[in-house]
Amino acid sequence: MSSWGCPHEVKGLCTKVNDLVCNPGMKGCELAGRYIFTSSEDKNKRLREKQARAAGEQEGIEDV
Repeated sequence: MSSWGCPHEVKGLCTKVNDLVCNPGMKGCELAGRYIFTSSEDKNKRLREKQARAAGEQEGIEDV
């Protein structure tokens, strides 16, 4: 059995985001915009925006 550990988390704090309490998916987190989080739709906002842009660009390509 294995688990994932963030390389930026040290003693529960995020060294990448101003030593704030580690909260995977928070703004500035390297996971934000890459993965879907079931705990908070707010964390998924960036990913949803990225998906919408990609769909819009794909539509534009198909129309050409």
